[in-house]
Amino acid sequence: MEFRPCIDIHNGSVKQIVGGSLKDQGDQARENFVAAQDAAFFARLYQEYQIKNGHIILLNPVSSSYYKETKEQALAALRAYPGGLQAGGGITPDNACEFLNAGASHVIVTSYVFQGGQIQYDRLRELVHKVGSENLVLDLSVRARDGHYYIVTDRWQKYTAVELTEKTMDELSVYCDEFLVHAVDVEGKASGIEESVVSLLGTWGKIPVTYAGGVHNFQDLERLKILGQDRVHVTIGSALDLFGGQMRFEDVLRFVHKMKA
Repeated sequence: MEFRPCIDIHNGSVKQIVGGSLKDQGDQARENFVAAQDAAFFARLYQEYQIKNGHIILLNPVSSSYYKETKEQALAALRAYPGGLQAGGGITPDNACEFLNAGASHVIVTSYVFQGGQIQYDRLRELVHKVGSENLVLDLSVRARDGHYYIVTDRWQKYTAVELTEKTMDELSVYCDEFLVHAVDVEGKASGIEESVVSLLGTWGKIPVTYAGGVHNFQDLERLKILGQDRVHVTIGSALDLFGGQMRFEDVLRFVHKMKA
């Protein structure tokens, strides 16, 4: 298990939000924390500690009046730490190379591939042709409905008909280098991890997977290591002291390093 840092950008600022509160209309979200520093500051910090494979997420749609400002923040962070961070949010074959050329190690994609509530394999193959599977991360972020977890798109606002299962991950894993999975119902709430999601990811464990959502203390990290069978990487947002939480960044690094030993 590795610690994977994050930089979430909304309305041109680095923020931590409650995932399920994000609304495109009016560019609204319930905020847990708004950073005084810009995205490049956090990129340089992660570079200083030599932490790789974190993700930058642009939380505004391309249609938003804030998108340009949000995108500029993301590109500045990528340039500050070339090859150290992944970038996602509104990624398509038309703009993917711009983020890669700015320094992203991978681009992260959900909505472009999951159109009309289904997996659009023609779009997925187009992306792979454009950037290569080795530079592609598929975001399989999920929300619960009727006792199952379904992949959600468009900044976690729309359910697809695609359930998160081992079969789904098997089918998609040949097209990408990693998966990123936000448990959206607990994202930004620092109320505990979605254990059934972590267990599924750990049982599967065929390519790297990063889990995000609900981590709020070191017991959650221990639980994640066990349920994820030491195969699932973790990101921490609102609970981290960098973003107003109680878990000290350096303590998290030491804790995860110790668990790897």
